[in-house]
Amino acid sequence: MTHDKQQMTIPQQQSVQNVLSARARLGECPVWDADRQVLFWVDVFNYRVHRFDPATENDRFFELEAPVSAIVLAKDGQILMALGDRIALLNPETGETTTLHQVQFPYPNTRFNDGKCDAQGRFWIGSVSEAPEQAELYRYDPDGSMQVMETGLTISNGLGWSPDHSTFYLTDSAPHKIYAYDFEVETGTIRDRRLLIDLSDEEVEPDGLAIDVEGNLWSALWDGWCIACFTPEGQELGRIKLPIQRPTSVAFGGSHLTDLYITSASVGLSQKAIQQGFYAGDVFRCSTNVSGRLIYAF
Repeated sequence: MTHDKQQMTIPQQQSVQNVLSARARLGECPVWDADRQVLFWVDVFNYRVHRFDPATENDRFFELEAPVSAIVLAKDGQILMALGDRIALLNPETGETTTLHQVQFPYPNTRFNDGKCDAQGRFWIGSVSEAPEQAELYRYDPDGSMQVMETGLTISNGLGWSPDHSTFYLTDSAPHKIYAYDFEVETGTIRDRRLLIDLSDEEVEPDGLAIDVEGNLWSALWDGWCIACFTPEGQELGRIKLPIQRPTSVAFGGSHLTDLYITSASVGLSQKAIQQGFYAGDVFRCSTNVSGRLIYAF
């Protein structure tokens, strides 16, 4: 089923539900496990991977030894993680972690940030740097090799692919921009970077994003109190108002992939700001009239 983009209904504020009072410092990277109908997500600075079951409202977490910024589903029910400066596997049955690859970043005070898998099961993961333009984008392949795919970034963030796999999207939060690239799915290469969305005239930073079946981009706007939806051409369709200042990322979930799950952060907020956004760090959900896409596993 297709929808007319011009008639898409952006959910209103009353449809946004607080589904988990997590009070995370930096909630991030929601990942919907369609087989188990559960949501995995991370609390970066509390070093935790969470598993939330919407049916029971039960949330359990796994303690780790480093900041965990991105997760993807992997074989045998395991979770592949970006853990500080390394790639590791988490067994959610036992809590055991196994390091697969360690990275020597070219600049100090750098760590991994957001990541996702492409249609070939390759893990794309960016970094965040303390100084401008010292972060990079990496591709970690199932054969254990890692390549640098882009340089000159500052906060490599929300990424995704068009439904036909011809376009790759990458967010650099610091300059408030989302870029598009030509993508070759067979070789996993990107080229011809172009500016798709420029929010530099606003006091917001685009953070994590998700792509729906129509190819629209749903971007969490840090310090924006909202989620914004854009067409594949970069035209804004509307915004979902939220009761928290710092939404961080989004993922489509639910039995029909029409529920939009939203993580958020409380880190860096003053006491006054936390009082204004009392639910900072919680997990939210709203219903949409468009379906998300099944995610790819490593």
